[in-house]
Amino acid sequence: MGSEGAERAVGRTVAPGDGGARAALVSATGLGIRRGDRWLLRDVDLAVRAGEIVTVIGPNGGGKTTLLKALIGLIRADAGRVERGAGLVIGYVPQRLQLEWTMPLSVERLMTLTGRPPAGAVDEALRSTGAAHLKARAVQALSGGELQRVLLARALARRPDLLVLDEPVQGVDFTGETELYGLIGEMRDRTGCGVLLVSHDLHVVMAATDRVICLDGGVQCSGRPREIAADPALVRLFGPRSAEAKLAVYAHDHHHHDGSHDHSHPHDDHPDGHGPHDHGSHDHGGRAHGSHAHHPGAPPPPPARGA
Repeated sequence: MGSEGAERAVGRTVAPGDGGARAALVSATGLGIRRGDRWLLRDVDLAVRAGEIVTVIGPNGGGKTTLLKALIGLIRADAGRVERGAGLVIGYVPQRLQLEWTMPLSVERLMTLTGRPPAGAVDEALRSTGAAHLKARAVQALSGGELQRVLLARALARRPDLLVLDEPVQGVDFTGETELYGLIGEMRDRTGCGVLLVSHDLHVVMAATDRVICLDGGVQCSGRPREIAADPALVRLFGPRSAEAKLAVYAHDHHHHDGSHDHSHPHDDHPDGHGPHDHGSHDHGGRAHGSHAHHPGAPPPPPARGA
């Protein structure tokens, strides 16, 4: 699946204290990736800090997966540099699972296929994603939503500092998408890990996202979800429909046990000037907090892509 390669990160490591108290877990400066005589990515600057969720959106062929692979060390940069925190532990969910589907494989075996997580971490991770009941199930028998929960659990079992997710809700129906996005937000809140994810939908971003990066060979625009929705670059990148639909945002449920809604996060007052976490983008559309709903005015939910 490539997660072993992610652990053998290529690039200069930086000590946790470098660059201030909230140093980046991973960053790119002037990053360029070339294939033959064509640049897939050019002049990309990006950083992900602990407790921060960064979502990358863009058209097919825009370089989203290439960017993720360069950041975690699966491919080398042809220009610029990538820096990762010293001792950084990465949990990676790839876009496609590379397995021999004709060979029997249980969920339990998949969880330990390329490494041995800490004691109890497998059961803990499966419980946290609502997949504990699938432990003995054959991977081939899982629905799209079940498989994505298991893959998320597999990444979490490493107890990562940085969770990297390439289209984590592909093959999942609308209800499953909102649940998975909620789980990702909860994992950030509970563990304080940084999250870098690629969204499969050009207009849909989970509500807990702190920054959106619009990528098409390079960074076309970036900012908080509300800022990006009004950015002319979004229209140029995705066409006139984005001007009408703006940016759909999935609501999420923090599941705070005391019923409170704590908006504080470790990444408040970013040194890069993004300021406190903007929960103004958590538009619950007049419904009670915690409901999974589409942002008012957003396009209708996509058709189901699997169970």
